[in-house]
Amino acid sequence: MKRALALFALLASFALAQTPKLRVIAIGAHPDDCDIKFGGTAAKLAKAGHAVKFLSVTNGDAGHQTLGGGALAKRRFLETQESARRIGIAEYEVLDNHDGELMPTLEVRRQIIRAIRKWKADIVISPRPNDYHPDHRYTGVLVQDAAYMVVVPNIVSDTPPLDKNPIFLYYQDGFQKPAPFRPDVAVPLDDIWATKVNGMDAHVSQFYEWLPWVDHKLDQVPADPAERKKLLSTMRIQPVTDAVRKTLAEEIGEAAAAKVQYVESFELCEYGRKPSLAELRAMFPLK
Repeated sequence: MKRALALFALLASFALAQTPKLRVIAIGAHPDDCDIKFGGTAAKLAKAGHAVKFLSVTNGDAGHQTLGGGALAKRRFLETQESARRIGIAEYEVLDNHDGELMPTLEVRRQIIRAIRKWKADIVISPRPNDYHPDHRYTGVLVQDAAYMVVVPNIVSDTPPLDKNPIFLYYQDGFQKPAPFRPDVAVPLDDIWATKVNGMDAHVSQFYEWLPWVDHKLDQVPADPAERKKLLSTMRIQPVTDAVRKTLAEEIGEAAAAKVQYVESFELCEYGRKPSLAELRAMFPLK
C-alpha cells in the first residue's frame, strides 16, 4: 500500500511538472487597479506556479487629497511592491506617465508593446475601453492598439516580437454601453479572498485615505489596522451577477456556484488569439 501511494505521489508530481506554465500580464491605469480587478486570480495563478506580472500605465501621482507629484508617485510605487509581495506575484511595474493625463499616444503604445513582449505574455488582461475614468478608457484603447503589433517585427524593433499572439481578456465592469460585460470565465475567490484583501491593504494611500475622501467617508475609516482590513473586505467587490453565476455554474456546477461569494470574471477580447471556451477556462484555477 505504501509503495502504491508513493508511486501515485510520484506520478502526480510528474504530471504537475509537465503542466504548461503561463505567463500572465495584468495591465491597469493606476497602481491599485490590477489589485482590485485581478488580485485574487493572480494569487491563485501564482500559487499554481504561473508567472504573473502587474503593470500600471500611470504612476498615480494625482490620486490623493493632500499629497501629489513625485512624493505621491514614490509612495504609491512602494505600495505596489508590498502588494506584489503579499499576493505572491513575480513583478509589479509602474510606468512614469502622469495620473489623470493619460492619452493613447504612439509613445505609450510602444511602452505597452515592450512590456507585453518582454514578459513573453501568454495572456494579457486590461480594462474595456469604456469607463468613467479617462485613464481606464485609454488604457483599454492602448492595449487594444498593441494587441496585433506585439507580433510585428518592424514595430518597436528594439524589443523582439512575440512568436504568437497572446490571449487578450477584459476585466469585469458594470458599464452597459456600447455593450454590457460578458463573463466568459469566472474565478471563485472564497478560498483566496483574504490574500486579495491583504494585497489591497498595502495601498494605504488609496483605500484608507484617497477613495474614502472622494466618497465623503474618510471619517468612517477605523484607526485600528485589523478593523480597517475588515472594512476593506466589503469594498470594491465585483458583483456576482446573474450572468457571472451562470458562468460559474457551467464551470463548477450549480450547487457549488450557488455558494460562491467572491469572484473575478473576464471577457475574451476579439483581438489576439481566440481559444475555445473550454481551452480558456482550463487555463484558470476554477476550484
